[in-house]
Amino acid sequence: MLNSLYEKAIAKRGFIQDIESDTDIESQLEHKWFNRFIDENHGDFSIAAGDGSFNKKKFLTTNFCAVGAESIIYDGEIKKIDDSDIFDIPHVSFLDELLSNYMAIYELKCALRAIKDYNVDYYMLDGSILGDLQNAFPRGAKLPSKIKENLDDSTLNEFERRLSHRHYGLVFPEIRDSLRLMELPKSEEMNKVEEYNLHLASIEKIILLREILQYRKKIISISKTSSDNELFHWNIPDIAFLDKFTHQQGMSIIKYKSVWEKAAFPYYNDFFKKITFTIFYVRFQNNKNVLKVELPYKASKDQVFELIKKINALSVQGYPYLLNKAHNDVVITDRNMKELVKIAKIYETTNREVMSW
Repeated sequence: MLNSLYEKAIAKRGFIQDIESDTDIESQLEHKWFNRFIDENHGDFSIAAGDGSFNKKKFLTTNFCAVGAESIIYDGEIKKIDDSDIFDIPHVSFLDELLSNYMAIYELKCALRAIKDYNVDYYMLDGSILGDLQNAFPRGAKLPSKIKENLDDSTLNEFERRLSHRHYGLVFPEIRDSLRLMELPKSEEMNKVEEYNLHLASIEKIILLREILQYRKKIISISKTSSDNELFHWNIPDIAFLDKFTHQQGMSIIKYKSVWEKAAFPYYNDFFKKITFTIFYVRFQNNKNVLKVELPYKASKDQVFELIKKINALSVQGYPYLLNKAHNDVVITDRNMKELVKIAKIYETTNREVMSW
């Protein structure tokens, strides 16, 4: 079988088409990308960054899952805060989406603790808040009617009350049980529980996004990857186009964007729709990756220039040091999962072990 795959790979050689050689790249970049020296601002300010991670190990009857997040604060010295948990989750088609929502909740709670408890001037998030808002509703499972019927002010008030006291972990399971937001499934439909959890976790995430956007002048979202192609309108992402055809330190033009008008939220719809996001691309060091930066407010050119000087002052090899450190600290490897399973004394056979008999 492998030999036939090798033959097909040879036949497919070069099947990923490059951009045509006769394309005038300079005209594409003109007025959209500017090679420019980016200075460093070492002024008196505090900054923090955070990231999250999840991993899972599949067993015959369930999944052993670990989720965590970490924030690193720099205010003259390095400080860390984190939040994490392990879960036993049945086999569901939307497992990654569920764990991604759990991870986002932990990330946002760590970010809020860094902002409130340490009063940082800036907080860097890995990813895109705008992207989170554009895809606020889960895709993996239908919204249960029991939850839909109870998306009222009393549910919102209960979320807000509990979140004001609980800055760690997940709050929605307590609300689900105390408000009886879940119809008890039949024994053969136990996976239905995770459908409720998926949607309630999304609601908790939305409420936390609204809270962190109260501090939006402090928030900086940074991405190494992005699928947006609204700058050049090619069939490849803008960030890939810039990585391929630019090499020097510099930045793109600044674009302003709002949440997609058809996006709907169970709560705070008007609040989210009124936010204008500032979006641009930047390369902090020659021949390093282009980064996409997103600010959840309408920033002027001068504000953007001052901000990237501050980020550049704390960047190493063209990437914010704190964000890179948070990512390296928080990643949950397969080796970590094996160690956690061993510590938890879980001995059930996995599918792989069955296949090796």
